[in-house]
Amino acid sequence: MVYVLSKDGKPLMPMENYAKVRIFLKEGRAKVAGRCPFTIQLLYETRDYTQPVSLGVDAGSKHIGLSVTTGKKVLFEADVTLRDDITGLLSARREARRSRRNRKTRYRKPRFDNRRRSDKWIAPSIRNKVDTHLTAVRKAHKILPVTKIIVETAAFDLQKLKADMEGLKRPEGIDYQHGEQMGFWNVREYIFFRDGHTCQCCKGKSKNTVLNVHHIESRKTGGNAPNNLITLCETCHRGFHNGTVKLPSSIRRGINFRNATFMGIMRWAFYNTLKAGYPDVHMTYGYITKNTRIRHGLSEKNRSADDKHYPLNHVIDARCISGNPDAVSDGTVYYMRKVRCHNRQIHKMTINKGGTRKLNQAPYEVKGYRLYDKVRYKGKECFIFGRRLDGRFAVRLADGTKLGEQVSCKKLTLLETRKNIITERRTTLLIGASPDVPAAV
Repeated sequence: MVYVLSKDGKPLMPMENYAKVRIFLKEGRAKVAGRCPFTIQLLYETRDYTQPVSLGVDAGSKHIGLSVTTGKKVLFEADVTLRDDITGLLSARREARRSRRNRKTRYRKPRFDNRRRSDKWIAPSIRNKVDTHLTAVRKAHKILPVTKIIVETAAFDLQKLKADMEGLKRPEGIDYQHGEQMGFWNVREYIFFRDGHTCQCCKGKSKNTVLNVHHIESRKTGGNAPNNLITLCETCHRGFHNGTVKLPSSIRRGINFRNATFMGIMRWAFYNTLKAGYPDVHMTYGYITKNTRIRHGLSEKNRSADDKHYPLNHVIDARCISGNPDAVSDGTVYYMRKVRCHNRQIHKMTINKGGTRKLNQAPYEVKGYRLYDKVRYKGKECFIFGRRLDGRFAVRLADGTKLGEQVSCKKLTLLETRKNIITERRTTLLIGASPDVPAAV
């Protein structure tokens, strides 16, 4: 399917007559406006006739499902992978800044007045996810005349989820105000009370009365949630970090509700921003999507074993959300991935011998190629994920599948310069496709 723009850049209905597209390009009546998805722009005046087109958005904390449909046909479907490295990068930046300030301005007074946040502030990791959702919707709008947007944003009751996981009674009414930490000054006091003021490693055998709160997973990874904290005596705590003490296998981090928390925070930020920018925006709910998927037989389990290399749950849900679950697909799904725009860390965290600090930044352009440029290697379209000054590159598919880690620049052909969201076209026999549609090639 070829997407079409008018002379003034407005999206029109796509074309499936590839011969006509080739004639237009050859005669100079159109030009290529985008390579993936393949989009042309007409160079002559034409009528802006379009049909009602609906965009379904399956919002998520790790993936976004997009499906643009009419009453009978699927026009565009994509699975967008979000970034999950924001928290780690912020922690590395904080560590580098504190180290630098300790070296350069050891006696500088702490500053707090210039760190005030606005009322609409949300965490950078969540802000990046919201912005990527908006960018994905904007990309669909650029190539198709979308008239209606339907969004599914999930709302999670974390206390009910936790009660179900632990086999406890579900909270009702005032129970939500009487959480597990009610009556305690802080998390540390609650952890000591929960564990009976006893070391959970040696059970008091070390005779050390000094107790510490230990993170089962690192604070950067697991946070300060009570299910990630445990009581250890001073002896076991110090021995664990020195490598002489090993915790029992029964001590594990509890269930992580981070993704559910993300969705609870970002759902209204995304929906309200979308509603302010587009005229016809509606919200739906997960139980409606599930009912639609079951009634129309759209299940990931119904796919053949040879066709399950790429998970399509989000794409299938997005088609149900769009309101046209019976729309026929040609089997094309675009895999998109949000990548970082810059590397702002100047030096590596590890210091070389002699106290020298090694630079962490490589040149933006090496032998005419940049990071995340789309190239052709051995007949396959892939992306540059690593570069070296001598002209060797690491090339991979958009999902990270390695094709070569030491590929010479002479074996690469530049297809497209880097984008903030890299896109790869895939063909697969989707659920609900017409029997006349051929299988993946």
